[in-house]
Amino acid sequence: MKKKYLLLLAFLFVLTGINSQELANFMRRAPIISPEIGEETVTFRISAPEAKLVRIYGSWMSDYFSSMNMMKDTAGVWSISIRKPAPELYTYHFIVDGLVVNDSRNIFMQRDGTRYLSVLLIPGEQTENYFEANKHGNLSKVWYDSPTIGTKRRMFIYTPYGYETSSEKYPVLYLLHGGGGDEDAWSTMGRARQILDNLIEKGLAKPMICVMPNGNPGQQAARTQLIEEKPFDRRAPENADLYVKSIVNDIIPYVESHYRVIAKPEARAVSGLSMGGGHTLGVTRLFPGTFDYICPLSIGVRGEAADIDKQLQAVKEGGYKLYWFACGKTDFLWEMAKDLDTALTRNEMEHTFYVSEGGHTWANWRQYLNTFAQLLFK
Repeated sequence: MKKKYLLLLAFLFVLTGINSQELANFMRRAPIISPEIGEETVTFRISAPEAKLVRIYGSWMSDYFSSMNMMKDTAGVWSISIRKPAPELYTYHFIVDGLVVNDSRNIFMQRDGTRYLSVLLIPGEQTENYFEANKHGNLSKVWYDSPTIGTKRRMFIYTPYGYETSSEKYPVLYLLHGGGGDEDAWSTMGRARQILDNLIEKGLAKPMICVMPNGNPGQQAARTQLIEEKPFDRRAPENADLYVKSIVNDIIPYVESHYRVIAKPEARAVSGLSMGGGHTLGVTRLFPGTFDYICPLSIGVRGEAADIDKQLQAVKEGGYKLYWFACGKTDFLWEMAKDLDTALTRNEMEHTFYVSEGGHTWANWRQYLNTFAQLLFK
């Protein structure tokens, strides 16, 4: 009878939402900690008593197809300790008898398109601005009308610490995501809010508003909102540069009428990674003189030199204060990036080509934002 009572009580604790730490204490079991970051190692753990083989894959591994076997103890908990990787934000998962699963003990996760990934954030100089600052800005999910695309759409808007209590006007960074991303990509994977909070708090960057739209014209918002997507033929002539046009025709007017901003080119910056880098090149080509700060990331140009020169000359005549672009040496778009550098030089356009190690990864894009944000609006 006593045994049944204890089982019933334990079941009630689960039903009422007691967390795993409290449940472990109630059952007098040591809680499973994962990941556990030590001075020199990181230990990962997962409870899988019936599993035959458990492995771990992490983005710190040099080979995408590699993984490491974990060891099981007598309680059925699998674990592995690795040498602590260099300071960076990594993602990882377990492979339990061939099934990919996330770390249920780790509440730090991020969404990459349709995938949710467990996160390992190693502290250090490289990542110090990826952690929370003391003074936090706000991140809002904003719906706006987009007559250009023909629907209501959602974007994320960051306002710096003190915006709500201040009367001053702010410059604006329009920050565009890459292929497979959405309006949440830069804030979730790019740590944009944390980076800007830290830079502003340290006096390294000007207080600014950051607008992060959804670059997929067939979507009203991220797929997590379960809103049906609109079929969209990018090859149709009427859809050419539709989203790029909506940035200037719909998004900028909304921001400048709903937020305290400086509505001048000298207070507008545009940047984007990969597909968003293409959108950055596109919006400055179609609307020269709209942005004084232009920062395409992990992208470049291709095509006839005469066509490229014509587009760049329009940007040059429109005027700008900063043209800063970046790419990793092993990025698959590296040659296109070098061609952009060559074209800008050929057209006598002052610019900075920031070259990093690595490829087409968020590790680079976070680094780029952390770098060029310090140069804006100065």
